[in-house]
Amino acid sequence: MRVGVPKEIKNHEYRVGLTPPSVAELVQAGHEVVVETQAGMGIDFEDADYVEAGARIVATAAQVFAESDMIVKVKEPQPVEIAMLEARHTLFTYLHLAADKPQALGLMKSGATCIAYETVTAPDRSLPLLKPMSEVAGRMSVQVGAHYLEKEQGGRGVLLGGVPGVAPARVAILGGGVSGVNAAQMAVGMRADVTIYDINNARLAELDMFFSSQIKTAYASSAAIAAAVKNAHLVIGAVLVPGAAAPKLVTREMIKTMKRGSVLVDIAIDQGGCFETSHPTTHEDPVFEVDGVIHYCVANMPGAVARTSAFALNNATLPFALKLANLGAEAAMAADPHLANGLNVSGGKIRHQAVADALDLPMN
Repeated sequence: MRVGVPKEIKNHEYRVGLTPPSVAELVQAGHEVVVETQAGMGIDFEDADYVEAGARIVATAAQVFAESDMIVKVKEPQPVEIAMLEARHTLFTYLHLAADKPQALGLMKSGATCIAYETVTAPDRSLPLLKPMSEVAGRMSVQVGAHYLEKEQGGRGVLLGGVPGVAPARVAILGGGVSGVNAAQMAVGMRADVTIYDINNARLAELDMFFSSQIKTAYASSAAIAAAVKNAHLVIGAVLVPGAAAPKLVTREMIKTMKRGSVLVDIAIDQGGCFETSHPTTHEDPVFEVDGVIHYCVANMPGAVARTSAFALNNATLPFALKLANLGAEAAMAADPHLANGLNVSGGKIRHQAVADALDLPMN
């Protein structure tokens, strides 16, 4: 199969769909890999590194799309990329369609087979291709939250871990999944006062055992969330419903009760966000203020630590990319129902129920 890797063009996105070691694996398996020039520059890989791995370098993204059967990316295709997709293409990348109807309609119009990293499953029902970026985003959320709590950034002027004689900041984490746990690990390491909220009592019990006395856990009722938001210095939204839009757990009225200079970090913004006041931002302009509360809602958080993120992502995606290349998309998904769960769009139709429900489009 001819596998194409275009350079990412989303704002401040430096990751790359395939690193040179991943290219070498595909080439060794008998496939041809076409890479747009400077696609790996954001993580310090030169074109020569890709050539050494066996790839062929081309000058433009248009050439990559024209000469490839499968396109491997990191972020959702931008409009100019969607325009280059054809029915013969398989697209393998993050899509996050539940919060992006224009993209979904564009992909439907292309006729391409579009497999989303974020809905591929594992036998234990986890999301193996979302996990590495959720880990990165969870850990980053505490770093950026601590930064924007600083007075010069418009924050409340609170040190996350406090000092002897001065209490630490209160951190509320909404969601006890991969992102939430990684956020908690970082916040605990910085000596914050941490509480994780979730609606799964079994998960809360697991977290209580895992963290022991380092954190508190609470059932995420509306009243509990309202109280948490009111009292927290940093609130991290880490809620995920696979393929679907994130639930709006924090209302505008709740945010009005927060202390001026408090910070919200919405990890769920790719799926629409879990704060009513959220809207996507970029690394170029990452925050905005509502009612005196700083909102950090960058839609590609892991792009800020591009090298770590690219390698972590490739570690997870490569086995699936090899399967798709070796068998072709249709046969690969027939052989692996977990990969088949990644199918979001093909033949001009929505193929994932949660995406169809979120976009109010028919599912076929």
